[in-house]
Amino acid sequence: MIQVENIHKSYSGLEILKGVNLHVKGGEVVSIVGASGAGKTTLLQIIGTLDKADQGILKINGEDVGKLTGNKLAKFRNKHIGFVFQFHQLLPEFTALENVCIPGWIGGNNEGEVKKRAKELLDYLGLNHRMDFKPGTLSGGEQQRVAVARALLNNPSVILADEPSGNLDSKSAQELHDLFFQLRSEFQQTFVIVTHNQTLAARSDRQLTIQDGIILPE
Repeated sequence: MIQVENIHKSYSGLEILKGVNLHVKGGEVVSIVGASGAGKTTLLQIIGTLDKADQGILKINGEDVGKLTGNKLAKFRNKHIGFVFQFHQLLPEFTALENVCIPGWIGGNNEGEVKKRAKELLDYLGLNHRMDFKPGTLSGGEQQRVAVARALLNNPSVILADEPSGNLDSKSAQELHDLFFQLRSEFQQTFVIVTHNQTLAARSDRQLTIQDGIILPE
């Protein structure tokens, strides 16, 4: 479902990724681990089309993403990729419901259908009583579940998570990890997760290690 072939990336003459190869099947939960500065987040940003590789091929659902530009790339990202970040990245002036609706609004989808889908997701994630609350009044775990609902809104092909439990207490982190595997079990949702959390990495279908700009053999 995701094909990464011979990806290279440099910043200011410093080579960060040195020929990364990665294949992820639909419904897999794949974790990527490695020391700080090894290139984990850079790789995730390239897969998420937030950054562009200097060299190599990226295909998602058979689409050669490297050939997309401008609005076509933005539309592909909005439709096929969901993001969960360490610090939630929720808009503080919007309610939980409005934050979840954002990808649907960006995609130009019917407002009523977007709100219905957002409410269904928040209800599924146990937040039906918190829909009208703004992020500042939610706990860290609740904020991250709102972020997961937002990532799921457009039924993405893959969710990319960058240290998703890094800012949570141990109980909330465990609940978030359980949620990921519940989503995979019930909806065959695909996840690629960058993490330093060894418990989460060990639970994944595959744990990949980046070292010196390449993924080590499994």
